[in-house]
Amino acid sequence: MGDCRHYLVLWTLAAYDGFCGQPHSALFGATYSGFYGRKPVYLCSLPLLVIGSVGVALSSSVPSLMIWRFIQTVGGAPGLSVGAGVIGDIYRLEERGSAMGVFFSACFLGPALAPFVGVSSDQSVSTILITLAQDEHAHFYPAEYAKLSRMFTTGLVTQFFSWRIMQLGLGTCGLLILLLVTTFFPETSIPGSRGIDKRRQELAGQGKSLTEQDKELRGFQWINPFKTLLLLKSPNLLAMAIAGTAVLMTDYVLLVPLAYTVGAKYDIKSQAALGMCYIPIGLGNLIGAPLAGYISDRIIVAYRAARGGVWYPEDRLRGTLIGAGLFVPVSMIGVGVGATWAGGIGGFILCLVSLFLNGIGVDLALSPMAAYIVDILHSRGAESMAANNAFRSFLMSILIAPILPSIESIGVFWTNLISAVVSLVFGFGPDL
Repeated sequence: MGDCRHYLVLWTLAAYDGFCGQPHSALFGATYSGFYGRKPVYLCSLPLLVIGSVGVALSSSVPSLMIWRFIQTVGGAPGLSVGAGVIGDIYRLEERGSAMGVFFSACFLGPALAPFVGVSSDQSVSTILITLAQDEHAHFYPAEYAKLSRMFTTGLVTQFFSWRIMQLGLGTCGLLILLLVTTFFPETSIPGSRGIDKRRQELAGQGKSLTEQDKELRGFQWINPFKTLLLLKSPNLLAMAIAGTAVLMTDYVLLVPLAYTVGAKYDIKSQAALGMCYIPIGLGNLIGAPLAGYISDRIIVAYRAARGGVWYPEDRLRGTLIGAGLFVPVSMIGVGVGATWAGGIGGFILCLVSLFLNGIGVDLALSPMAAYIVDILHSRGAESMAANNAFRSFLMSILIAPILPSIESIGVFWTNLISAVVSLVFGFGPDL
């Protein structure tokens, strides 16, 4: 009964964040950034991030936590897709991959530092919810809640202080970014490309004066953000969403049960020490993202020159092959061997090196895919990224739940091997 309740909590958390929060918010932000511009979306979303973070930090019950967490997610989720749109606005084709790589590298800085400093980004909601559940209901199911808390709580701050400090830190960072965007960030949308500009041109074509145009465009314009998902009718975009999901899932197969796999195998009981085990994959992300972007740009330049100036967007995907086809599956098998049969310092080093290679491999695949998505739908770069991420988040919210049951039933190695094969077939195959 305890295990069933355990998995139900995991599935609920994954489904809430993966289906109810981030994708919807990203779709709204990307859609309205295409209509009003990039800067207005930042100016509307960042205050919600600040308010939501403070609300999460002050939460004293599970319901209030979930409400404030939703507000926090609404404020933070548009940043990834709108940021990709900004890069598409201001960088040329042969520079876009490198810029996208630096952008993703900056995004991965938090996950790289969070496990040691506080809690990993993938587990922060779990930590908070389970801690509050302990506060409210530990007298009902003490063993199950203690088990979950040990599994999810990692890092110096959560071990010696409180997860609430990390949430206040997020709010402070959000406030600083809001001030910087307000003061220094210009509108990057190409003149005349915004939806409001096109609508104004339509009204002018109908013979309406500037006053009439302003009157009609005054106030909030409702746009259905879910129409953005129709972009997935493109076989290319759908293939990238599936491939990205298959590759990124390997991260979660390694990280979600890390306390039960590497931590249990090598008897790592300190929360801070366990948090340090997440650092190699974060460092791999930091290195892999800009490296992947640079490689994909060089490939674009080389193949365009070889064809006498003819460019194919798919050239960029050649840079994903070594990551999706070699680094990711090999790293999964390495952790499986290290957490199952190997032992001692050699086995532990094998696990850490494999985690590092997985971080590099995942980004060698994902960064060129993201640049490719912006390449093929340049005028709707933010929306195409949001649709891709929404579809990926929906799939992952379902696929995360079976990870722990699979490890308990067939073991770490075979679970990792299955994930490696899936990433090879669905992540490597569409790029060929």
